[in-house]
Amino acid sequence: MKVQYGINSGYTDEQLKFIKQMGIDYVYVLYKDDELDYDSVVKFKERVEKMGLTITDAGNIKNYKNPSIHLGLDDRDYYIENYIEFMKVLGRAGIPVGYMTWEPNNVLTTKTDIGEYTRLAPARIVDIHELEKRPFTHGREFNEEEIWDNFKYFLDCILPICKESNVKIALHPNDPPVPSLVGIHNLIHNSDCYRKAFELAGDSPYLGMKLCVGCWLEGGDKFGNLMNDIKEFVGRKKVIAVHFRNVSSTIPYFEETLLEDGYMNMYEVMKQFVACDYDGTIHVDHVPDFEESCGGKYSAFAYSFGYMKALINSAKTELSK
Repeated sequence: MKVQYGINSGYTDEQLKFIKQMGIDYVYVLYKDDELDYDSVVKFKERVEKMGLTITDAGNIKNYKNPSIHLGLDDRDYYIENYIEFMKVLGRAGIPVGYMTWEPNNVLTTKTDIGEYTRLAPARIVDIHELEKRPFTHGREFNEEEIWDNFKYFLDCILPICKESNVKIALHPNDPPVPSLVGIHNLIHNSDCYRKAFELAGDSPYLGMKLCVGCWLEGGDKFGNLMNDIKEFVGRKKVIAVHFRNVSSTIPYFEETLLEDGYMNMYEVMKQFVACDYDGTIHVDHVPDFEESCGGKYSAFAYSFGYMKALINSAKTELSK
């Protein structure tokens, strides 16, 4: 299992050194919109490598959270071509994984505030009942059939390029994972949706998942049985990356919490990954915000990564892995 830290292509040497000082050797990179060409990608990759870090995967938000692609708008071929060109760049640069998240509105959130479970630290809060009252965001309703047809169109365009470039796609679930919000059907709102996606891809090794523990926990039983799904999808070699996060409760209302404060025993989750011999990447994707004067998000992530690394080491020891 490879512990990784998330960065963007504007990170300074000091920020990269901070990651290394935490005992982390792997990073994923969100490249800026004007740094998607081969020379820019490689230039930053070389700077990362000088700090003793390895880029395991990378993406660009406008590429993989693109409304035109997701909703099948008139200009989708233009944006799919942009996506294709960036995947080719990743392949040439030796970065083996790119991203896709079928979220034309990005991650929907009710608010970021201090909740009951966040120890006075502002964190993401989601109230589905409030989100359900919001108007359509793109003028009309986009139903389930349309969204899946658009996904299949995308797969037919991109999977041959993935094979040619030897770059996999890590598909993230919708967050929050409900069938539909703001007039748009959510592609991946339970584990059966992943099974359907992989079937549409012909079980291609170039389509895998970001197994977001937080999304599984948000959805609860409606998303799937987390422990069984870990065993199945790790066994099928479909899990490319893991997002390791806890929440206060299942939908319709949840707060993102520290790993030890949510409703799930995250040690049991970690033991399942270790027991299943998961060997991909893992990181803490969201954390409550710590005080700026005390390190802000950097101290918040350092705390959570230290906690997660301890869970990994304890699970390996207990299971003799």
